[in-house]
Amino acid sequence: QVQLVESGGGLVQAGGSLRLSCAASGRTFSIYRTGWFRQGPGKEREFVAAITSSGGITYYGDSVKGRFTISRDNAKNTVYLQMNSLKPEDTAVYYCAVELHTGAGFDYWGQGTQVTVSS
Repeated sequence: QVQLVESGGGLVQAGGSLRLSCAASGRTFSIYRTGWFRQGPGKEREFVAAITSSGGITYYGDSVKGRFTISRDNAKNTVYLQMNSLKPEDTAVYYCAVELHTGAGFDYWGQGTQVTVSS
């Protein structure tokens, strides 16, 4: 079992920045990859970014490339999402999730943190 807690959401003006954190506890040694997803009002859940625990390989959704950066601090079992040049369309609940093995899918999810970008 892995427990995830997101933090760092809030209200920001367009063009601003926020940094989200995802703190993991439990079987953290077994995490293969940590990802961020988001779901905006009336929209389907969307992949944002992911990072492997070993090697730090990163993946990004097309809508955030060049604006968002995912990073990790393995000593703190925490993954960060630095969000710059925020747009109103980035407004969503942001969730972190972990994949324990390659191809297993993201099985464990946090409760989400709200990000609201005003125009």
